[in-house]
Amino acid sequence: MLVNCDNMVLMRNLLSHKDMAGGIDLIYIDPPFFSGSDYGSGIRLNSGKGRMSHAVRQTVYHDTWENGMEEYLAMLTVRFLMMKELLSERGSLFVHLDWHVMHYVKIILDEIFGEKNFINEIIWHYKSGGVSKRYYSRKHDTLLFYAKSAKYQFHPQTEKSYNRGFKPYRFKGVKEYRDELGWYTMVNMKDVWTIDMVGRTSAERTGYATQKPEALVSRIIAGCTNEGDLVADFFGGSGTLAAAAERMGRNWISCDKGRSASGKAAKRLAGMGASYCFYEPEVASTEENVEIDVGVASTEHEITGGMNVKIMIKDYVYKNYNDLPMDDKYKEMIKEASKHEPLQLLDYWSVDFDYDGLVFRPDEFLCRESGKLAMETSKEGFDYKCIAVRAVDLFGSSSFKVIRRTGEEWK
Repeated sequence: MLVNCDNMVLMRNLLSHKDMAGGIDLIYIDPPFFSGSDYGSGIRLNSGKGRMSHAVRQTVYHDTWENGMEEYLAMLTVRFLMMKELLSERGSLFVHLDWHVMHYVKIILDEIFGEKNFINEIIWHYKSGGVSKRYYSRKHDTLLFYAKSAKYQFHPQTEKSYNRGFKPYRFKGVKEYRDELGWYTMVNMKDVWTIDMVGRTSAERTGYATQKPEALVSRIIAGCTNEGDLVADFFGGSGTLAAAAERMGRNWISCDKGRSASGKAAKRLAGMGASYCFYEPEVASTEENVEIDVGVASTEHEITGGMNVKIMIKDYVYKNYNDLPMDDKYKEMIKEASKHEPLQLLDYWSVDFDYDGLVFRPDEFLCRESGKLAMETSKEGFDYKCIAVRAVDLFGSSSFKVIRRTGEEWK
């Protein structure tokens, strides 16, 4: 389940309407860090003036708090209370933070979950990031690991522990191994994890600000769940937990209120071939601002009698550029670029060739890769009467179009 809404709305719905209290086996969250910054992502567009390329920056989410620390901690506290209700008796919570507020949040979690249910403070160490001449370079985040109860499940994982000097110990009863670095033994995993950040050339990179590596989340999933368990991330971002869970055979829920985040997550999961439900309570407001022009052509197969239907994206138009999530200086760039080549704003689109009027179930999903996006697709079948097309742009806005066949015409 991928959901685009405030996580409080979803958690309240799960608890009251879906009878999900005690139904989730692992919750991992990567909330704002109280950094005092706004985070965005860059988009490169061609303008109409000599096909110049312009970099446009959109705001993805805000990590600024008008009422300071009190507002931030209150936001987290009420959500922690609901997460505890959602967790099963064998469930665990991982809260991903850094140096800004980790110490304050731990006190709140001790109160809600109980000090005895605090299991680990895990240090995620990485190489990326800036350096300073005024303090030691900050090269780690902290993950606070809490259990719902003493019944929590945990599967020890192992890692290499290199011998001193990389030489063999030859201790009796100790099995040793050797690789290109030297001799080592296998020990239970420690609470300091060295995992690379998502690099600029990484295949899993979505372009989303503050994206976390799948290797990090996969380690958590492997340690605290079994295949078929339900895991959740209520600050889902670009869907890292969902992607890792999908690969590992877990059921998952991912929620984020940002349109851009949910759009990137949907594209990422579709690219994996994942099957999931996508809920967008606020999609109607974005559809009012954009309009997609779709062409349909159909021909009858001479032998089978089936119908070959071709769908073509002809145009994508913004009605109001003022609603875009970015500074005014970029809005004029986008307006000019869209006059020249409006389809360059599209990120992905999908088609349901047999739309029932209630649930959109796409048969085809076309994504922009390396700057290129196919603008037509086709399918052969029988008695197509209603087709739906959904298009999502680089800013997370979407447009939905339904085309019906009346006789020989599509309207």
